[in-house]
Amino acid sequence: MLLRGAISRPLTSSAAVRLPTTAPAAALPQNVAVSSSQPSSVTFSISEKDLESRGFVLRRTAEDLDLDQLNSVFLAVGFPRRDPAKIRIALENTDAMLWIEHAKTKKAVAFARATGDGVFNAIIWDVVVDPSYQGIGLGKAVMERLIQELQEKGISNIALYSEPRVLGFYRPLGFVADPDGIRGMVYSRKNKKKK
Repeated sequence: MLLRGAISRPLTSSAAVRLPTTAPAAALPQNVAVSSSQPSSVTFSISEKDLESRGFVLRRTAEDLDLDQLNSVFLAVGFPRRDPAKIRIALENTDAMLWIEHAKTKKAVAFARATGDGVFNAIIWDVVVDPSYQGIGLGKAVMERLIQELQEKGISNIALYSEPRVLGFYRPLGFVADPDGIRGMVYSRKNKKKK
């Protein structure tokens, strides 16, 4: 089910122009939407300086991102294996992306991206943290910054798909399921039984 929500505070406008994008065909089982009231001067749970002191580097582009290694993180958290050429195309059609690199190994250990119309709507995709690095705030660091970047562009409707077991991670970030009773739908091809 696809859900939507609205950000409850006025947002700054953005002069950025984005080309339309296509959304990935596969969807995860459940989706939540944001209804955030974060102040315009956001204080992050972990500063970039703190990340660096812990041996991590925050990145905002696909430059230096090893897609095979990212795919291994996807697999480690239970996502299906993806064709690296298709990952590259998805990243080329991504409006906002953040990932955290472990400086010592040069490997991606946390990742998230968003697609949308660049004005009203965005969907956050592929939020992952390597299981060896979970529980130390890297997922929260990526999500806080991604949400802020989308809000700074003036995007007022931010949604994401989530496995039910991790909904508790997103709620403190301002995400809610079925905001104001709003529900959506996701297209799903199911094989019809032959008669």
